[in-house]
Amino acid sequence: MKARTQRFLWISLGVLVLCGAAAFVLNAFQSNLVFFFTPTQVSNGEAPKGRTFRAGGMVKENSLVREGNSVRFVITDTLQEVPVTYVGLLPDLFKEGRGVVAQGKLGADGIFVASEVLAKHDENYMPPEAKHALDQAATIKASQTLKP
Repeated sequence: MKARTQRFLWISLGVLVLCGAAAFVLNAFQSNLVFFFTPTQVSNGEAPKGRTFRAGGMVKENSLVREGNSVRFVITDTLQEVPVTYVGLLPDLFKEGRGVVAQGKLGADGIFVASEVLAKHDENYMPPEAKHALDQAATIKASQTLKP
């Protein structure tokens, strides 16, 4: 075998190994990617079905129902609402009227089944996505009330 042919085979093998490694990395990255959606986006059908995502907003007043280890509540962005169920212990800072981000899947019945619930950590903090969604919803609601 000539040196030129041998060099070509080694380079080809190296390129194939790099392509395989890149495919594994991209596949792992895609399977761990979790997007954020507001209740309005979830209600409009923009959220993926059967795939994990995050939904966030404010916990609606008087919507929290505890049944043993199971909890039901509603997330709202003042325009739309999404019912959420969660089995487990809630964070200490979880309260009605406060910001929350829940991670889970949307069921066929339209109820968001959370696998994780995150609450804001102090009085001044709200996840940037949730704050932006609430500000946007308030702007839309204000523009709708000004129209005759």
